[in-house]
Order: sequence, then C-alpha cells, then structure tokens
Amino acid sequence: MSLKNVNTALTATFILFMLWFGGQYILSPEIMAPGFGLPSWPSGDGDGFLIIKGTRDVVMALVLTILLATGHRRALGWVLLVEALAAYGDMTNVLSHNGSAATALGVHGLTATLMVTNGLLMLRETRKTAAAPALPAPQPA
Repeated sequence: MSLKNVNTALTATFILFMLWFGGQYILSPEIMAPGFGLPSWPSGDGDGFLIIKGTRDVVMALVLTILLATGHRRALGWVLLVEALAAYGDMTNVLSHNGSAATALGVHGLTATLMVTNGLLMLRETRKTAAAPALPAPQPA
C-alpha cells in the first residue's frame, strides 16, 4: 500500500470520526458529556458548550473533506497539524479541570498525536512534489 493510500485512509478515518462525534455532541450532548473526561456536568445549561464542541468538530471535518476531495494534499497536511491543536486543547482542558487523565491522554491526546502523525506523513508525501523544479516547456521542432 502506498503512502498516499495510507494517508488518504487515515484522513478519511479522522473525517468520519469527527463527523460522528461532532454530530453526537450536537444531537445528544447529555449522552456524550461523560465521555469528554470532565469530572462533572457544568452548572446551569451546559448543553450549549457541548454543542459548540460538536459544531467545531463538524466544521473541522468539513475543512479536511474539502482539502481531501479537491486534492490539496500539502495544505491538508498543514491543516491536520493545526487542527491537532484543538484536541491537545481538549486534553489540557480535561487535565486542568481535574478530569479523567485516562480520557485526557487516551482520547484527546492520542487523537491529537495521530492527527500530527497523519499531517507529517501527508507533508512527507507531498515534499518531493512541492520541491520539484518545473520542467522546461517543450521547444518547437
């Protein structure tokens, strides 16, 4: 299996998971809340904050989908690296609010690290293409 196929499969997997999780946070935030890793439900109407997380996940997945579908693979690599910051942020949020360290590291941290790995592999795949000099135009005979 080529690096391009591996990268495409990894990216498609991220897209599907992000769409699923994001959709679940939008549609059923009270069911998804315990899996986020924070120790307690926010006081008052906490649904809105979880819906924000769901919306963010769906939008991030759509950005990846557009870049993958249009063949902008180098940009896709960079976006994967940047979007990993959201998952690292979720990890930090859970850890700094006395949440589950296992969830923080095993869900959010692992997701972020896999996104970074996928992004770096995508940049490696496109490195030669991006650095290759243009071929001279053919001369008329």
